[in-house]
Amino acid sequence: MARNPHLARTKKSPAARPVRAVRRPEVRLPPLAPFGPGELESEGDYDGLEFRELDLTAQEARGARFMDCGLYGVALDETRLGRARFIDSVLDGVRGVGTDLAESTLRDVEVVDARLGGVQLHASSWERVLVRGGKIDYLNLRRARLKDVVFEGCVLAEPDFGGARLERVEFRDCVLRRADFSAATMVDVDLRTVAELDIARGVDRLAGSVISPSQLLELAPAFAAQIGVRVESPGG
Repeated sequence: MARNPHLARTKKSPAARPVRAVRRPEVRLPPLAPFGPGELESEGDYDGLEFRELDLTAQEARGARFMDCGLYGVALDETRLGRARFIDSVLDGVRGVGTDLAESTLRDVEVVDARLGGVQLHASSWERVLVRGGKIDYLNLRRARLKDVVFEGCVLAEPDFGGARLERVEFRDCVLRRADFSAATMVDVDLRTVAELDIARGVDRLAGSVISPSQLLELAPAFAAQIGVRVESPGG
């Protein structure tokens, strides 16, 4: 009996397919000119500039474009940067509380050792972004779109990914505390090396991610609760 070659082929299940690697940014800044005196401007165009140890507290630059720029040790408390675009840029040691970056765009960006709290990045778009080191509290990424993003060696306290789309995102050697993934969509999200994985909401949205065996054991009670299974000792 002849074999049908099409029946002989077996298709890999989605669970068996290896997670696709993240494409990291490769930022190579040109020689930068120092940003001169004055304040940022909305819809401003900043190209090849260095912002070093500046206090940009409460300044407004909505819709501004930063290309080939370096921001080093800059204070961004209550700075309003909604719909700003950061392209081929480095943000190193930036700090601030209540920074508004809603609907902003980050493409080919490195964020290093940031110290931020309550930063608003909802509905933002990230592509080829590296967040390395530092600590970000109450990061708001609701309805954001993240593609080819790495969080590496950083602490994210109560990050909100509600309704966000994460594609090729890796959390490497970082801490996720009280994370909210409610209504999030995941494709090739790698959580295997997270040092501390604490999911407050949205454990049912982990489809499309990959976790380690030890993380599976840690999350087992949450998975059981999600499908309505009670876990009790015999005679309990």
